[in-house]
Amino acid sequence: MTTPQPGKLVVVSGPSGVGKSTVVAEVLARFSSRLRLSVSATTRKPRPGEQDGVEYHFLTSAEFEARRADQDFLECVEVFGQGHWYGTLWSEVGPSLEAGIWVLLEIDVDGAKEVLGKVSGAVTIFIRPRSQEELERRLRSRGTESEEAIQRRLSVAMRELSLADQYETQVVNDTLAEAVDEICQILQNRGLSND
Repeated sequence: MTTPQPGKLVVVSGPSGVGKSTVVAEVLARFSSRLRLSVSATTRKPRPGEQDGVEYHFLTSAEFEARRADQDFLECVEVFGQGHWYGTLWSEVGPSLEAGIWVLLEIDVDGAKEVLGKVSGAVTIFIRPRSQEELERRLRSRGTESEEAIQRRLSVAMRELSLADQYETQVVNDTLAEAVDEICQILQNRGLSND
């Protein structure tokens, strides 16, 4: 029996409100047997309906810190300055890559920078809005956050957009189907098959 060709890491970033999760879900559905999403770990509390190990691995601050000390994370960052940590566990990535399965990380620009300092050959994609105005419209249309939270997210988004050139490819999520098609083509061009 031959050893499978190792999988590749796919890093997808973009500002809050750009529709990353929706785009990623569609891309994953097209490559269901060859591409999997890495489930991140976080110190934030689960929201109603979220399950440990499905949406996130929910860790206490002490558990997260112990795993950081043991260097169990490929990357980890504090997000939005709220004291919540998010990270990618090596155990979520390594076994799949070794088995020839590609692994998609949906992470912020700081996490992406950390990953790229440790892993070579990753496919990097930045999803951006058509305009800053469209991004603000999307964030406001959620109706789930205070004005202060929206302003904080917009500030972070402007910083992230300023770093988009560090990614191999930028995809505008103006039309979902077109953004998904474009990302699927990028992945196929890099060697991912959907059989």
